[in-house]
Amino acid sequence: MPLLEKATFVCIDCETTGLDPQADRIIEVAVAKFTFEQILDQYESLINPECAIPEASIQIHHITPEMVADKPTITPVIPQILEIIGSHTIVGHGVHFDIDIIALAAERAGIPCNIRKNLFLDTLRLARLYGESPVNSLEQLRMHFNIQFEGAHRAMSDVLVNIEVFKHLAKRHRTTENLFDILSRPVFLKAMPLGKHKGRLLKEIPLDYLKWAAHKNFDQDLLFSIRSELKRRKQGNLFLQSVSPFNDL
Repeated sequence: MPLLEKATFVCIDCETTGLDPQADRIIEVAVAKFTFEQILDQYESLINPECAIPEASIQIHHITPEMVADKPTITPVIPQILEIIGSHTIVGHGVHFDIDIIALAAERAGIPCNIRKNLFLDTLRLARLYGESPVNSLEQLRMHFNIQFEGAHRAMSDVLVNIEVFKHLAKRHRTTENLFDILSRPVFLKAMPLGKHKGRLLKEIPLDYLKWAAHKNFDQDLLFSIRSELKRRKQGNLFLQSVSPFNDL
């Protein structure tokens, strides 16, 4: 594996009609090939999703139906995106979603796509590992690292910010191999990142909620952390039972 400063990566970001890769569609896509020194190539395009854009999504990315009405569909855009991505390591924030929705779009269009075979580095997980930002959203990380504002939540602005965030998070590691190795294991989270207990320490969350959450379709880090907390409590109870002088009464 090359030194990080010598490696070439690709950062991707998609704005979409929603958060379900199977049901939702891409309405904007951006990709940039980069090294730690420069942007080598980049491409972005608004996409006509050929379906309605929910108001809740418009509130996030501010992309309206009028803005995409005369734009290309995803079919002619995918080959250009895949050409830039090539076999490079993909970087992104919660990047598994972007990889999935691009791969599914390619499948629906009948376009050969090997993007799921690319190695990838998720800056959300790197931020959790870093552990010094109070919130790990891309915008909060931008502010934490004093990165220049690139514009409000659009695909290419997010890509450019994401690249700079990645550089900050990765610089304590020498090689891409180091990054892959450390992310091959779950990252332990101290606090709940979502839901009604968002921001609350796991050790303070009611047991019934943790038992419910342990069987939900959360990411590997959150499930590992929830199950670790449940295990800790169970071991604690066993310890209390073993040392109690009243157990045999």
